[in-house]
Amino acid sequence: MSTEQNSARAPRPRRTLAQTLGSIVLGFEAVIVFLGGLVAYGLDALPDGMAPWWGVVGGSVLMVLLVFTAGMLRRRWGFTLGWVLQAIVALCAFVVPAMLVVALIFGGLWAYATIGGSRIDARNAALMAAHSDDNPTDPAQA
Repeated sequence: MSTEQNSARAPRPRRTLAQTLGSIVLGFEAVIVFLGGLVAYGLDALPDGMAPWWGVVGGSVLMVLLVFTAGMLRRRWGFTLGWVLQAIVALCAFVVPAMLVVALIFGGLWAYATIGGSRIDARNAALMAAHSDDNPTDPAQA
């Protein structure tokens, strides 16, 4: 691409705190979920009739979904998908009971990232609006 085309693009909007924290939580959770799939394989924890390697496949698929969702948090449905994935991680406790601890820890982190992060973003937006009213940058407004 030429530099003319690059300079014509509008800059990406800044990521909100909820998006940033949510991406971090989902990224770390992806690693732990994959390791949980390896634990399901190693303990042969899946129900009778299922091959143990399905634990690795399930952990890998869930890991990919978590990483995908971390990248999609710029869209509103990304947060909804994140909540659905938190529920799926909690359901993994039926196969590997230790996943309940993972679900509680990362579910709490996800709740803080989304709910607390949104509150902080709203407060920061209000502060920025109040600050811009006090100090206009346009000399004509002064």
